[in-house]
Amino acid sequence: MNIQLYKALWGMEGSYRDQLTQAAQAGYAGIEAPLPPRDLEHEFKNLLAELQLHYIAQVVTSVPHQETFAEQVRRAADFDPKLIVSHSARDGMKLVDQFRFFESALKMEQEVGITIGHETHRSRAMFTPWTTRTLLEEFPELSITADFSHWCCVTESLLEDYAEDMEVAIRRTVHIHARVGYAQGPQVPHPGAPEYSRELAAFEAWWTRIVQYRREQGFSYTSITPEFGPANSGYMHTLPFTGAPVTDLWDVNEWMAKRISERMTP
Repeated sequence: MNIQLYKALWGMEGSYRDQLTQAAQAGYAGIEAPLPPRDLEHEFKNLLAELQLHYIAQVVTSVPHQETFAEQVRRAADFDPKLIVSHSARDGMKLVDQFRFFESALKMEQEVGITIGHETHRSRAMFTPWTTRTLLEEFPELSITADFSHWCCVTESLLEDYAEDMEVAIRRTVHIHARVGYAQGPQVPHPGAPEYSRELAAFEAWWTRIVQYRREQGFSYTSITPEFGPANSGYMHTLPFTGAPVTDLWDVNEWMAKRISERMTP
C-alpha cells in the first residue's frame, strides 16, 4: 500500500508559486486546497503541471446546497483532481433534506467521474458518528474524508462509545485529514507532546485501520493530508495576551507527515 501525502495550503503564505514550490520541494505528492480565484485558474493549472503535483480540490456548499455543490464540483472537475473533498450540507437540515442532497451529490459524482469524499466536519451533515452512519447506510456508494478530530470535539471524547459507527466510517473512508484532536477541541497544541500521547495513539489506530482496510480491498494507495490549522482560524493554540502561536504551522504539519511516513509506509 502506497501512502500519498498531500500538502494543505491552509495557512500558507505567499503566491501560488511560492506555496506550490514549497510543497514540491518538501516531497509531497500534491496539494489540497479550495478552487483558485477565476483570474488565477490558468496560473494554478500551469503550476500543478510544471511542478508535477496532484491536486485534491476542496468545495464548500451553501444555500442552496444542491446547486452550489453541483456548480463547484463541475468547476473542480476542470482541474482534473485526484479527489474532491466536500463540506456538505448542514447539521441543522432535516434528514429528508439531507437525503435529497446526497442523492443529488451521488448523481453529480457519477456525472464528473471523480471520487468525492464528504468530510466529517462540524456544522455539516456528517458532524457526528451517528448522523454519518445513518447517511452511509442509506447511501452505500457514499464516501467520506475522515477528519475524526471534529467528532472528538462534538462528543467530548475519544469516541470510545461509538465503535460500531467508527467501523462503518473507517470502511467508507477515501481520504484522511491527519489532524489530532482531543475531547475539548479539534486540534492539540502539538501531536508530539507527551501529554497528548493518548490522543495521538487513538488517531493513529484509526488511520492504520483505514489503510489496512483499503489494502484488503485492493486499493493501491491511500491519500493523507496532514491538516493542522493556523492560529487565525482558531485551530492553533495561542499564548494569552500576545496571541503568539504555540508552534509553527509548517513544522507541526511536517512532524505529522514524517511520522506518517515512518510508521505507515511499508
